[in-house]
Amino acid sequence: MRAPVLTFKRARSLRRAMTKPETILWQALRGAKLNGVRFRRQHPVGPYILDFFAPSARLAVEIDGDIHGDPAQASHDARRDAWLRSEGIRVMRVPARDVLDNKGLENVLLTIMNAAAPSTAFGGPPPPFHGGG
Repeated sequence: MRAPVLTFKRARSLRRAMTKPETILWQALRGAKLNGVRFRRQHPVGPYILDFFAPSARLAVEIDGDIHGDPAQASHDARRDAWLRSEGIRVMRVPARDVLDNKGLENVLLTIMNAAAPSTAFGGPPPPFHGGG
């Protein structure tokens, strides 16, 4: 779903003012460093801006600071996640403290890599395409 112009402008502004956990995670994700999966940062989708989005995996990664423990914010997050699911986007929420901790960051990256990996629901990746007739 295309985002409104105002959401695009806000996303551009957020890219310039990323938080420390966002910057750390972006350094680990940018340039398809994580198993070849490409991520976008502060990506607008409909009325929302996703911290990180892997289009090929339809995966959003959201970094949650302390504010996300607030009941009102948790309710908003649940509505937002439900809307994103209805658009076919899976949402992974990561505590900011895990990104700031070296061991925690390793676990976060491993979890993201597993979530973004191609589905093996049918026993593995699809067979290679062979051209010809």
